Amino acid sequence: MPYPDVSRVDTVAIVGCGTIGASWAAWFLARGYRVRGWDPSPSAAATVQRTVREAWPSFLALGIATGDAEEALARVTVSGELEAAVDGAGFVQESAPENADVKLPLLERLDKAVGECVIASSTSGFMPSRLQSVMANPGRLVVGHPFNPPHLIPLVEVVGGEQTDPAAVAWALDFYRHVGKRPIHVRKEVPGHVSNRLQVALWREAVHLVAEGVANVADVDAAIADGPGLRWAIMGPHLTFHLGGGEGGMRHFLDHLGGPIESWWDTLGNPSLTPEVRHKLVAGIEEEKAGCDDAALRRQRDERLVELLRLLHPR
Repeated sequence: MPYPDVSRVDTVAIVGCGTIGASWAAWFLARGYRVRGWDPSPSAAATVQRTVREAWPSFLALGIATGDAEEALARVTVSGELEAAVDGAGFVQESAPENADVKLPLLERLDKAVGECVIASSTSGFMPSRLQSVMANPGRLVVGHPFNPPHLIPLVEVVGGEQTDPAAVAWALDFYRHVGKRPIHVRKEVPGHVSNRLQVALWREAVHLVAEGVANVADVDAAIADGPGLRWAIMGPHLTFHLGGGEGGMRHFLDHLGGPIESWWDTLGNPSLTPEVRHKLVAGIEEEKAGCDDAALRRQRDERLVELLRLLHPR
């Protein structure tokens, strides 16, 4: 299947306009695209509009967008008719609920409705081979998994399935770069892709430390946010440990600390989310929030993300 030149795409279809889809819509609007959304919910259009308006100050602060949100919203439509929503789209970002009974029939229908373009799924866990199994044109399906919130976090994981055309993977990587994202190529299908596996591996140990009474929820969060998390925002774990090896780099780091680290690996926990553990986590979160509501926490998170992005990704 021939795919359009990435620079010639001017219309993006967002299929599923919940939290992730609306965030994607905001990003593409900020980058100057026309956006056609589809969602069966009667409140979907309002969700997109609210998300765009809330995100726009961040876009202006980052130099991503010009003009105002109302001008951008003039370039978006949200429909309950799938065929109308994807008509003329040069790229499709599917962001339906993470439910196979929803995603698979939708992708089968979407494949029949959309023209010659790549379809990317925002799925956080499904492997593309399963998703494309219901499609007549499976070669154009890739996973294009963002990190939440997509309108701020640069990362997108691109994964091909058993039947994916390598040209579709290459096109998706090129397109995401073109629109200002930081795509990575996940070369082998695994549940959860790369970033989710990394974060749940860390969270497993975080839960273990709370469950065993080593530290409370707030202190475990601080141990990351005010410690290695600051370094990881600049470079990943491998480069961080390479620098930790001094002049000898990673080779010296492995020779010097490889043995102790392996002994720590042997002591890592494997907790179960029992009622007791769940209670500790929920109670710990309430204590850490100290009366701050979730909307305020999200604003605080996004404001700090903008500050960080301005330092790490200046425009």
